[in-house]
Amino acid sequence: MKEVIVQPSLATDIVSVDIPTPSASQVLIKVVVSGTNPKDWKYPEWLSRAMNSGDDIAGFVEAVGSGVTAFKKGDRVAAFHQMNTPHGSFAEYAIAWDWTTFHLPEKTSFEEAATIPLVAMTAAIGLFYHLRLPAPFRPATEPTPIVIYGGSSSVGAFAIKLARAANIHPIITTAGAGSAFVEPLLDPSKGDVVIDYRKGKEATVAAIQAALQKAGFQHAKHAYDAISESASHDYYLPTLSPEGAIVTTVLPTPDFNPPAYIQKLQVNVGVVHDEAPADSIEAQSGCVDAWKQFGFVYFQLFQLGLKQGWLAGHPYTIVPGGLDGVGKALVDLKSGKASATKLLIRIADTA
Repeated sequence: MKEVIVQPSLATDIVSVDIPTPSASQVLIKVVVSGTNPKDWKYPEWLSRAMNSGDDIAGFVEAVGSGVTAFKKGDRVAAFHQMNTPHGSFAEYAIAWDWTTFHLPEKTSFEEAATIPLVAMTAAIGLFYHLRLPAPFRPATEPTPIVIYGGSSSVGAFAIKLARAANIHPIITTAGAGSAFVEPLLDPSKGDVVIDYRKGKEATVAAIQAALQKAGFQHAKHAYDAISESASHDYYLPTLSPEGAIVTTVLPTPDFNPPAYIQKLQVNVGVVHDEAPADSIEAQSGCVDAWKQFGFVYFQLFQLGLKQGWLAGHPYTIVPGGLDGVGKALVDLKSGKASATKLLIRIADTA
């Protein structure tokens, strides 16, 4: 089979390798469409290591391991490949664990499906694990304001979709050129609003505070920073409660040192492939598989949301050239050319 290896320089090599064999709990997927994410260029560059860095898979099950019961050859699926391991999605065949794989409704295209796994799970972990907000299957029963910085990003957009599914409102989010994309995701009748951050920090802070006050709140206790760069925290930090608040970020933010009353947590979506650390509350309580269980539950919820229609994928752009297009996609991601769209690689046309 053909596979793309991404160099630290972002040059790409297409190589011929054997089709991998799934282990007991793994699924081998014939990739029809692969998603791309900023981490796909960051990891080879940051780690100075060549790799197949793709993780968003959509395609057909080709084979399953001996312990897999939920999937069979020919099933239409999407999956989240384990980051920094072999057999990623920039290839004709990829490997995923069965608990991070989910069936696709017939109405869901492979293109739409490829926009979902990594970023939707990133949104879910931030909202429902770190921020401890009500889940879609146990929705909020009272107004619960949340500030989502970067609503037009793929993570930010899925955070909005999942927050709405959990009846979390008002959703106060920011966007720039992608504001027109974000607006239909919101429910203005419940106080949701999108604010143009391009007006500057002071204007953005004032607009968030005004939206909170209009909804009957002085401050927010929850914030999801889906950008986590360029001092993005300055645009919402003054709007958080001095009596205690939680901020979830998607990247390390060494320049963000909030006051003691604000807890800062970083999402690492890869934890859904890992056992809980020995010193964690989960492991000490005897639930070493807590993160795997979280991943399994929410990937199945994504499947149900697609089927029922309350969840949809992100807008996307197909980068031409199949596997030859991976390099261009990663360069475009690094240069910031993908605004309010997900760059996809179409690898196969048929089963």
